[in-house]
Amino acid sequence: MIDKTDYAALILRLALGVMFVSHGLMKVFVFTMPGTVGFFESIGFPGWMAYLVVLGEVGGGTLLILGIYTRWIALANLLILLGAVQVHFGNGWVFSNKGGGWEYPAFLAIVSVAVSLLGSGAYALRLPWTSEQTEA
Repeated sequence: MIDKTDYAALILRLALGVMFVSHGLMKVFVFTMPGTVGFFESIGFPGWMAYLVVLGEVGGGTLLILGIYTRWIALANLLILLGAVQVHFGNGWVFSNKGGGWEYPAFLAIVSVAVSLLGSGAYALRLPWTSEQTEA
Protein backbone atom coordinates (compact mmCIF):
# COMPACT_ATOMS: atom_id res chain seq x y z
CA MET A 1 0.00 0.00 0.00
CA ILE A 2 1.29 3.43 -0.95
CA ASP A 3 0.96 6.15 1.65
CA LYS A 4 1.35 9.92 1.43
CA THR A 5 5.08 9.70 2.23
CA ASP A 6 5.54 7.72 -0.98
CA TYR A 7 3.88 10.52 -2.92
CA ALA A 8 6.03 13.13 -1.19
CA ALA A 9 9.11 11.12 -2.19
CA LEU A 10 7.77 10.91 -5.76
CA ILE A 11 7.32 14.69 -5.98
CA LEU A 12 10.80 15.42 -4.63
CA ARG A 13 12.38 12.73 -6.84
CA LEU A 14 10.71 14.06 -10.00
CA ALA A 15 11.50 17.71 -9.22
CA LEU A 16 15.16 16.92 -8.53
CA GLY A 17 15.43 14.69 -11.60
CA VAL A 18 13.89 17.29 -13.92
CA MET A 19 16.18 19.96 -12.46
CA PHE A 20 19.27 17.83 -13.08
CA VAL A 21 18.25 16.94 -16.64
CA SER A 22 17.43 20.55 -17.52
CA HIS A 23 20.73 21.86 -16.13
CA GLY A 24 22.70 19.16 -17.93
CA LEU A 25 20.98 19.84 -21.24
CA MET A 26 21.53 23.57 -20.76
CA LYS A 27 25.27 22.87 -20.54
CA VAL A 28 25.08 20.89 -23.79
CA PHE A 29 22.69 22.97 -25.91
CA VAL A 30 23.00 26.51 -24.56
CA PHE A 31 26.55 26.82 -23.25
CA THR A 32 27.79 23.99 -25.55
CA MET A 33 30.26 21.40 -24.34
CA PRO A 34 33.31 23.44 -25.42
CA GLY A 35 31.89 26.42 -23.53
CA THR A 36 31.18 24.30 -20.45
CA VAL A 37 34.67 22.80 -20.56
CA GLY A 38 36.10 26.31 -20.85
CA PHE A 39 34.08 27.47 -17.86
CA PHE A 40 35.25 24.55 -15.75
CA GLU A 41 38.85 25.32 -16.68
CA SER A 42 38.35 29.03 -15.93
CA ILE A 43 37.34 28.24 -12.35
CA GLY A 44 40.21 25.84 -11.77
CA PHE A 45 38.63 22.46 -12.50
CA PRO A 46 40.00 20.10 -15.15
CA GLY A 47 38.01 20.37 -18.37
CA TRP A 48 37.19 16.66 -18.45
CA MET A 49 35.11 17.10 -15.29
CA ALA A 50 32.53 18.99 -17.34
CA TYR A 51 31.71 15.76 -19.18
CA LEU A 52 31.27 13.88 -15.89
CA VAL A 53 29.01 16.60 -14.52
CA VAL A 54 26.84 16.59 -17.65
CA LEU A 55 26.65 12.79 -17.54
CA GLY A 56 25.71 12.92 -13.86
CA GLU A 57 23.09 15.59 -14.46
CA VAL A 58 21.45 14.11 -17.57
CA GLY A 59 21.96 10.44 -16.80
CA GLY A 60 21.44 10.71 -13.06
CA GLY A 61 18.45 13.01 -13.51
CA THR A 62 16.86 10.53 -15.92
CA LEU A 63 17.40 7.69 -13.45
CA LEU A 64 15.84 9.80 -10.70
CA ILE A 65 12.79 10.52 -12.87
CA LEU A 66 12.42 6.79 -13.52
CA GLY A 67 13.06 5.92 -9.87
CA ILE A 68 16.05 3.66 -10.59
CA TYR A 69 18.79 3.50 -7.93
CA THR A 70 17.23 6.62 -6.42
CA ARG A 71 19.13 6.63 -3.14
CA TRP A 72 22.52 6.10 -4.78
CA ILE A 73 21.95 8.57 -7.62
CA ALA A 74 20.79 11.27 -5.21
CA LEU A 75 23.93 10.75 -3.13
CA ALA A 76 26.23 10.67 -6.16
CA ASN A 77 24.72 13.85 -7.59
CA LEU A 78 25.07 15.46 -4.18
CA LEU A 79 28.76 15.78 -5.10
CA ILE A 80 27.80 17.87 -8.13
CA LEU A 81 25.63 20.12 -5.97
CA LEU A 82 28.32 20.56 -3.32
CA GLY A 83 30.71 21.53 -6.12
CA ALA A 84 28.17 24.07 -7.34
CA VAL A 85 27.86 25.50 -3.82
CA GLN A 86 31.63 25.86 -3.69
CA VAL A 87 31.77 27.54 -7.12
CA HIS A 88 29.01 30.03 -6.29
CA PHE A 89 29.91 30.64 -2.65
CA GLY A 90 31.92 33.79 -3.31
CA ASN A 91 28.97 35.37 -5.12
CA GLY A 92 26.84 35.72 -1.99
CA TRP A 93 23.62 34.15 -0.83
CA VAL A 94 20.98 34.92 -3.47
CA PHE A 95 21.22 33.04 -6.76
CA SER A 96 20.13 36.15 -8.68
CA ASN A 97 23.42 37.85 -7.69
CA LYS A 98 25.98 38.38 -10.41
CA GLY A 99 27.54 34.98 -11.05
CA GLY A 100 24.78 33.27 -9.06
CA GLY A 101 24.79 32.88 -5.30
CA TRP A 102 24.93 29.67 -3.35
CA GLU A 103 21.39 29.38 -1.93
CA TYR A 104 19.90 27.46 -4.88
CA PRO A 105 22.57 24.75 -5.09
CA ALA A 106 22.60 24.52 -1.27
CA PHE A 107 18.83 24.01 -1.24
CA LEU A 108 19.10 21.38 -3.97
CA ALA A 109 21.83 19.62 -1.97
CA ILE A 110 19.42 19.39 0.97
CA VAL A 111 16.69 18.07 -1.33
CA SER A 112 19.14 15.49 -2.66
CA VAL A 113 19.82 14.28 0.89
CA ALA A 114 16.07 14.11 1.53
CA VAL A 115 15.50 12.08 -1.65
CA SER A 116 18.31 9.75 -0.64
CA LEU A 117 16.71 9.22 2.77
CA LEU A 118 13.15 8.82 1.43
CA GLY A 119 13.95 6.55 -1.49
CA SER A 120 12.04 6.22 -4.73
CA GLY A 121 8.51 6.55 -3.44
CA ALA A 122 5.49 5.91 -5.63
CA TYR A 123 5.58 5.07 -9.35
CA ALA A 124 9.24 4.11 -9.47
CA LEU A 125 10.44 1.67 -12.09
CA ARG A 126 11.43 -1.50 -10.23
CA LEU A 127 14.14 -3.55 -11.87
CA PRO A 128 14.13 -7.28 -11.14
CA TRP A 129 17.88 -7.42 -10.44
CA THR A 130 18.02 -4.56 -7.93
CA SER A 131 17.53 -4.69 -4.19
CA GLU A 132 15.31 -1.60 -4.32
CA GLN A 133 12.22 -3.81 -4.31
CA THR A 134 11.80 -3.08 -0.63
CA GLU A 135 12.74 0.61 -0.98
CA ALA A 136 9.94 2.91 0.01
